[in-house]
Amino acid sequence: MGRPKPWPVDDELWALIEPCRPGSKRRVWHPGHERRPDRLVFQGILFVLHTGIAWEHLPQELGSGSGMTCWRRLAEWTEGGVWPRLHEVPLAELRSANALGFFRAAVDGSHIRALKGGPRRDEVLPTGAGRAANTTWSTTPPAIPLVATLTGGNRDDATQLIPLLQAVPPMRGKRRRPRRRPEALLGDHGYDHDKYRRLVWDLGVKPVIARRGTEHGSRLGTQRWVVERAFAHLH
Repeated sequence: MGRPKPWPVDDELWALIEPCRPGSKRRVWHPGHERRPDRLVFQGILFVLHTGIAWEHLPQELGSGSGMTCWRRLAEWTEGGVWPRLHEVPLAELRSANALGFFRAAVDGSHIRALKGGPRRDEVLPTGAGRAANTTWSTTPPAIPLVATLTGGNRDDATQLIPLLQAVPPMRGKRRRPRRRPEALLGDHGYDHDKYRRLVWDLGVKPVIARRGTEHGSRLGTQRWVVERAFAHLH
């Protein structure tokens, strides 16, 4: 039996996704055709993102509608904040199952291509690339991505460390107060600034960050590999 395809959405998964959607508005003046069901459109979005084909080449036999329908629905849901809300659902499920370890997290940055360009070079993107910073729970593999932020390609990793930590969503799933911080944060020498170490401490998190030109002695690489693998999957 072959591996299941990653774009079909089963009932269990859709039960998690459906409450995160914004309410759809029926067009009054130009109602057009009946709105394509969100579940089918979501499958079309997953197909395009997984295969990398152009939106206009989306196979009609999938039943997801046209590629432009899927593209517009993706933009609509992005504007409506669907993806952050959806991300919080499995985090809450994992915390409820005691599958999230709060003892450490790993952080790193990676460059991605800005396919459609960006603002002028002197504004935001002088390198012509985007930069994604990602923090990942360093629990037993596979690690759990907590948050990703996107900045201009000229931004230094260390300057994005505090905004990244502050962007970690509240992890519910327990009767007690939602959790938002790990006990320790692991980073490579790109984050080696005492200023940011102090700021991390101020958030109640212990910084475990390598120093430039010296052997850290804590075997950080054996623990930080989870964030590198997360980027490999992301790319």
